[in-house]
Amino acid sequence: MVQKNEIKSEPYLPETARSLPIVLMRAREAVMAPIRQMLNESGISEQQWRILRVLSESGAQDASRLAERACILLPSMTRISRSMIEKGLIARETDGEDRRRYTVSITPMGQKIIDDNLPRAAEIAAGYRAKLGDERFEMLLDLLQELDGS
Repeated sequence: MVQKNEIKSEPYLPETARSLPIVLMRAREAVMAPIRQMLNESGISEQQWRILRVLSESGAQDASRLAERACILLPSMTRISRSMIEKGLIARETDGEDRRRYTVSITPMGQKIIDDNLPRAAEIAAGYRAKLGDERFEMLLDLLQELDGS
C-alpha cells in the first residue's frame, strides 16, 4: 500500500488534493478573491489591472513585451488594449522606425486607478506575507518563479 506522500517508481498521479495544477488553481482563486473585489469597485478587469501595473512600474513598452510581462496572450492584449484606449487608461503610439510595432503607455487616468488602489493592494499583499511569514513568502515566490523558468 502506498502512503500519501510516498513516491512510487511507476507512473503515479497524486490525489487531486496534492495535484500541483489543482493546488495552484485553488491558491490563485484564494489570492485573487480580494483583488477581484477591489477591481470590481474600480470598474476594471484583472487583465487591465495587470497591464496598468506593468506600465506604471516599468514605463512605456512595446505591446509584445507588455503582453508577456502582464501574462496576457498577444491576441487578447490587442483586444484589451483597444478597450483601455477607448476608456483613456492607456495610450498607443506607432513606432517611428517600424510602423508595424507600437508602444503602449499609461495615461494619467490609468495611473490614477493605480494610485487610488495602491493602499488596498498593498494591504492585500501584506496580508499574504503576514499569513506565510517573510521567509516562507519569499520562498514561495522563488519556487514558483523556478517552475516558470524566470
